[in-house]
Amino acid sequence: MGQLEAQYPMYCKAMRLLLREGCTQKQIERTVCWDRLAILHHSLPKNYKSPEYLFWLFRREYQQQQLRAIS
Repeated sequence: MGQLEAQYPMYCKAMRLLLREGCTQKQIERTVCWDRLAILHHSLPKNYKSPEYLFWLFRREYQQQQLRAIS
């Protein structure tokens, strides 16, 4: 589990990159990063958010960045 936890930032970064590339939630759900984030959440739910939550959080973050860039 330690190795998986150490890679958590990388899985979050991968999800952010996939969102920037325009991938849908369904597409991202089929990736390794989604699976690993789900494993971490199910094993340690108090320490790690669900991949669904992270998807919506990162998506909102990306949309806000786009709005700031336009303004």
